[in-house]
Amino acid sequence: MKLFDQRGGTLTHVRSKAFALEKEIQDLVEGNVDELFGLDLVRSEFPIQSFRFDSLCYDAESNAFVIIEYKKGTNYSVIDQGYTYLSILLNNKADFILEFNERMERTLKREEVDWSQSRVIFVSPKFTAYQRHSIGFRNVPFELWEITRFENGSVSFNQIETQSDVDINSVSSGKSDVVRSVSSEVVKVDEAYHLNKSKNRPQHIIDLWHQIKERILALSDDIEIKYNKQYISFRRYGPFVDAIMYDKGIPLMFNLKKGELDDPLGLCEDISEKGHWGNGDYRFYIQKPDQVEYAMSLVKQSYERQEG
Repeated sequence: MKLFDQRGGTLTHVRSKAFALEKEIQDLVEGNVDELFGLDLVRSEFPIQSFRFDSLCYDAESNAFVIIEYKKGTNYSVIDQGYTYLSILLNNKADFILEFNERMERTLKREEVDWSQSRVIFVSPKFTAYQRHSIGFRNVPFELWEITRFENGSVSFNQIETQSDVDINSVSSGKSDVVRSVSSEVVKVDEAYHLNKSKNRPQHIIDLWHQIKERILALSDDIEIKYNKQYISFRRYGPFVDAIMYDKGIPLMFNLKKGELDDPLGLCEDISEKGHWGNGDYRFYIQKPDQVEYAMSLVKQSYERQEG
């Protein structure tokens, strides 16, 4: 990634500034883990068995533990380490809950944790082509993030994303027992998970989802999508609209409180007094392409209110 400083009509190249130690990366991420990943830091350097996890975190939105590992070198296997760490997590659930309860301001019960959403995040200045390729399976519960620091103080985070329909269990060897054991309990939630959640999902609903997604992402380059088990969240500074995929349509929930949404046609449902997935007090059920334009007028209100 190249970074330039613009002054007048001239661009000046900003040089990168290498991290001398992994600890520098760790301190930076742990101090901003909520801003970067939407996580709560439970403990730094968590020892368990003969291992030590760099950062033990908790995702309050998906109710799952997340392990973050920091790397400067490239001589390691993300597959081997990732599945080993998840196996330790799943086989020592009580230890993780105890650590959470001793260090956080609230008490966590075992049944509150969605262990199927456990995952490992690797952060490194650079991943090799082999490491990038190794996560190229549709159900690998790992994330690779490359971090770059620049001389002007800027820092970039870039997620290495892959798309594949290949199941890791169909090609795994050596550690296949560990892989299959973890895969039997951990489910990677992504777009494919929601698209394939129902075997009877009509094609026009899938097409409608892609149309809505593209229109929302076109609002800004810095919009991110977070796939939760029950719903899909579009986020900027925080979630501004959530979606659920049903066979008969796609309800959109706007992250606005009652009285904040201008709905001139009165088509939104007030869900402020109802239990529901997602954020906000309004829901608009979209079933046909000709509803997209009106839906976007509502989405933009929630999006723009975040800017204020």
